[in-house]
Formats: sequence, C-alpha cells, structure tokens
Amino acid sequence: MYLDGVLMPVTPEKVQIKTGNQNETMTLINGEEINTLKGAGLSEISFTLLFPQVPYSFTNGGAQPANYYLSLLQRLKEEKKPFQWILNRVRPNGTPLFYTNLTVSLEDYQITEDAEEGFDLLVAVSLKEYRNYGTKTVTIQPAPTAGQPASATVQEPQREASSAPQPVTYTVQSGDSLWNIAKKQLGNGSRYTEIYELNRDKIKNPNLIYPGQVLTMPA
Repeated sequence: MYLDGVLMPVTPEKVQIKTGNQNETMTLINGEEINTLKGAGLSEISFTLLFPQVPYSFTNGGAQPANYYLSLLQRLKEEKKPFQWILNRVRPNGTPLFYTNLTVSLEDYQITEDAEEGFDLLVAVSLKEYRNYGTKTVTIQPAPTAGQPASATVQEPQREASSAPQPVTYTVQSGDSLWNIAKKQLGNGSRYTEIYELNRDKIKNPNLIYPGQVLTMPA
C-alpha cells in the first residue's frame, strides 16, 4: 500500500471501500414512488495501519520509524491537497491479482496506543475519492468597428505543468512505485503508463518493480 508514493511498513489485513450513489427517490402526485438514477458518489476508503516501533520480519522493505509515517499523515492533512492511494494485491506466491489506484483526500486519522501492541502504534485512516474539476474562462473582445459582432475566446482550465528536468533513465529505489516515480520525475503520476510502455522488456507487471532496475524515462 502506498500513500502519496510512500510505501506503508505493513499492509493492512482489511481494507473497506464504500461507493455510494446519488440516486433520488421522489413521490408522484398519485402517491407512487419513483427512483431517479444518478452517477456514483465518491468512494470512501478505510483501514487501520500498523506503525512498528521495533524491527519485524514481516514489514515491507525499507520500513521507517513510526514518526516518519505520522509526519506524512500530518503533512497530507495540512497541505489540503489530493494525493494518490495505491493498493497492490498479489497471491502468496507473488502472482498479481489486481490493484487499485485512486486520487484521494485524507479525511481523518486516529492514533491508538495499546499496551497489548507493545510500543507499536495503530492508526485508523479514512480517505475519500477526489475528482478534479475546473471552470472555463470566456473573454469578450469588443468589435473594432461599428457594425461588427464582438468575438469571444474560450480558455480551457489550466492544469499545472511540471518544469522539472526530465532524466533519460531512473534507477528504482526501495519503496518506489511507477506512480511515485512518474510524480517525482515527470511531475504527473498518471504518466506512469508511459514509463511502463517504454520498459515492457524490464517490467512484466506494472505493480511489481524492484530496487536497482534502471528504467528508461519518457521525454
């Protein structure tokens, strides 16, 4: 499991994803009820993370101290920006099943210190799916001479572009994911598919990359 490109030290045993709807039930004059079908609502995700305070053999590679992950959650809350939540699912033998990749916001988290867990921390996390939106800007230009109609220019919503230099290659580090690499190196996590297409000879499954792999980066 990745939060904003950071690999969690222990993958939760249970993850709940709830997707509601915005359907509306109305009552007609004759008393009959009808249901107006609308688009799906925003998905809500909840799980409990274990932040170990001592080394364990079952932690994911490169696990950091608990304060590192607590600082991450605090930053995600204070920045008030959406981020990427990724969950890879594989069988015990390593065969991939499927994975979920959603843009989300951090709604809340609750830290529990339980003596039965020793020095470790349990953190209940709630996320909500984030959908980007924007508005168009219309600029009215007055007619240069009498009798000619005014013209209008429509500008599409401006999206933030990365000005970071694009490296030719990138060496995979511990805890990396393709989304994380695309976000850091290309300025847009959704460009991970471009990296995957350029490196099909090295990457058999986009969910499984390994430290030390040298990836060709898109221009």
